[in-house]
Amino acid sequence: MSVYLIACSVYLLVMACMLIGYVIQRKIITGSCGGLASIGIEMKCDYCSDQCDARKHREALTIKKVE
Repeated sequence: MSVYLIACSVYLLVMACMLIGYVIQRKIITGSCGGLASIGIEMKCDYCSDQCDARKHREALTIKKVE
């Protein structure tokens, strides 16, 4: 039982430290790399209305493998 209480205490302490850091910095939580927007791509290929050349090539290769 004591191991359980110690583990919960440590977990709550870490969560409290993260909360204090968030409150002090007032920053929006973001990913570490900034996502696709950091390299100039605004949308993922799955959602584009016009497919990029690389995706068209991948799909052509997939179709050839199936046939």
